[in-house]
Amino acid sequence: MEFFKIRFGDNFDELSSRFEKTLEDMLGSMGPSFMLSERTWRPPMDMYETPEQIVIMAEVGGVSGQDIEVEISSKAVRIQGQRQAPACGPENTYRLAEIQYGRFERILFLPSPIDPDKVSAASKNGFLEIRLVKRPTDQAVKVPIADE
Repeated sequence: MEFFKIRFGDNFDELSSRFEKTLEDMLGSMGPSFMLSERTWRPPMDMYETPEQIVIMAEVGGVSGQDIEVEISSKAVRIQGQRQAPACGPENTYRLAEIQYGRFERILFLPSPIDPDKVSAASKNGFLEIRLVKRPTDQAVKVPIADE
């Protein structure tokens, strides 16, 4: 038996999403334990390019280096991790809960090819800095010709 998704009307996803966000905002203001689902967040990031390298800066305050994983391919960088929520006892009463906790993941596509052997990453003052050295584009490659 096959199932088909049938949608009637317009903007149901948008309305549902807005309703869930409003409900989560309302419940979340009472405390993180009232959240409906596991929160994911998107840390703000910058990516800039110099003639020699690509630099990525991620604002990840409160996340230790051991809770961050960086994967690099020839076309993209994947940064993922988790910010742990502080343990709160039942005697705590939240009056405001704006700091985002939980899992995060970002995939950034690179503007030019990089040398995967020349990558460095460091964390300082709540920022993760990833430096990717560009691969020379004018480098000639010799192609061997096989005799048949």
